Parts: sequence; C-alpha cells; structure tokens
Amino acid sequence: MISSIYKTSDNFLPSRIKLSLESSIKEGLNFNNTLKIFFRADDIGVPSKNFSRMMELFLKYGIPLSLAVVPAWLTRKRWEAINALAGKDQDHFCWHMHGYRHINYETRGKKQEFGPGRTLEQVQNDILNGKRRLQSILKEKFTQVFTPPWNRCSIETMQVLKKMKFKGISRSYDSLPVPPAGLEDFMVHVDLHTRKEKDAEQGWEGLLKEITKGMQSRTCGIMIHHMRMNHNAFIFLEFLFEKLLAYRQIQLVNFNDLI
Repeated sequence: MISSIYKTSDNFLPSRIKLSLESSIKEGLNFNNTLKIFFRADDIGVPSKNFSRMMELFLKYGIPLSLAVVPAWLTRKRWEAINALAGKDQDHFCWHMHGYRHINYETRGKKQEFGPGRTLEQVQNDILNGKRRLQSILKEKFTQVFTPPWNRCSIETMQVLKKMKFKGISRSYDSLPVPPAGLEDFMVHVDLHTRKEKDAEQGWEGLLKEITKGMQSRTCGIMIHHMRMNHNAFIFLEFLFEKLLAYRQIQLVNFNDLI
C-alpha cells in the first residue's frame, strides 16, 4: 500500500514541507556537532523495477545503504541480478539478514516472525538456516546484523543471535526488550513508506516529527520499503538526499561502518 503522503499529484512537495524538513535537520544539528545517518531498505530478495530504481538513486548520490535480505526469498540467480546493480561501489552496500521467511506466526497481537508464538528450537533453526543460506550465496558480503520483520522479536531471539555471533540488531526506536550486551542496537527513527495516517496532512506531520526526533539522536536510522514506493516517493527520497548532503556535520553510513 502506498502512503497517503505520496498519492497527491499537484504540487507534490509544497514549500512548507521543504521548509519544515530543512528546520528538522537544522534543529537536529543543534543537538549534535556530528550526526550519523543510515538508510535501511527492507524486504530484499526479488529483483524489480522499484528495486533497480532505488539502487540507482543511492549510487547516483553515493549514499550508503543497509539492505535487509530475506533468506528464503533469495536464490543465486536473484543474487546475481541484485548484486550486479551495486556496480563498482560495493562498499556503499551492507547486506544483512531480514528474518528467515518473513512470515507472521502470532495468532494474536502484533505481527512477529520471531515472537512468543514460537519455540526456542524453531527460532534457533530458522536463524541458523537463514544465516547459512546467506553466507552460502552472499559469501564475504554477508554482514552479521539481523533485522526482524515488523521490527520486533523476543529476548530469546536476541540471545540466540548473540550466541550465533551476530554483531547487531536493527529495530524501531525505543523497541523492547533491550538487546543483551554485545549485540549492537541500530535503531530506526524514521519510517518513510509504511505509514498509517489516514490522510496526507497527518502523514506529513507524523513523518516530519519522526525526522525531527531522529535528527536529535547521535545516530538516526531511516527505513525504506521499495515495494511501497511510487514516483512521488522517489522524488521525496532524492530531495531528502540533497538536503542531507548539504551538511558537512552529517555522516552517511551503513551497518558495516557502525559495527
């Protein structure tokens, strides 16, 4: 589903939105002399026009990207097509693990693939199988960071991740439970595409609040879902890139830079 903020056609980016984004960035830099920002793209594994366009945009601006790959979706043939889009700038891209099958196993409450509805054995098997699959296909390009589908998982899952030598986990800002010591927490503050506001006005208000709050953190995470992007969403992403690159205090990084 495309967010309401990207469905308008006339005057897609009005002046007030541009000014508000500028203010959010400046306000954040008042809190920190330097600010690290990472972009995380979820649901990776199947080549598509939107995926290609996203990769082209990151390459055009030389911006790093952490890509969350669903192991069960990835084949060697798909990886060849996906990796070819990275071109010569391989260091800009960090390929890590996004669950295993990206399936919800909870019968009540919020969606989770690695939540309380599963046994420890099931969790261990899926993480091990997913890790082995990505190591086999991606080889040295696999980074041992885990993004749980829907940005949530159990403490038992994180303990398994630590036991299996994962270096970090990436979830939404202020997610609980807190990861065990030794497992880095790469928090996402801004959700560009899976927004739930009823109309564009509320959507822009919510997004700009997230950006303001994220910019006040020392490290701000921005989440992308390329399958939910339309032409307007790409226009806004490119506008955001241009604004971020205008500030020397901002360091654009991926998970490999943060580990």
